[in-house]
Amino acid sequence: MSTAREQPDPRATLRSGLPDRYLTPEDIAVIFKVPVETVYQWRKKRTGPPGFRIGKHLRYDPADIRAYVTERKTADRAAA
Repeated sequence: MSTAREQPDPRATLRSGLPDRYLTPEDIAVIFKVPVETVYQWRKKRTGPPGFRIGKHLRYDPADIRAYVTERKTADRAAA
């Protein structure tokens, strides 16, 4: 039985369509299978997907994540 607090796997949500909520750094870490600290380092170095702050909380727009992945895939294909 599922409780109201459980969140679906963000990777599955992105595969089937954009989620209807902003993503947390923890969600991003799960999606890309990297440590959460890597997500924060990407933000600090401005090399990862763009995020934004709501007060003290970092969030990511699912549309920005999709665009970032598409951009990376295109850049990798062009470099190959």
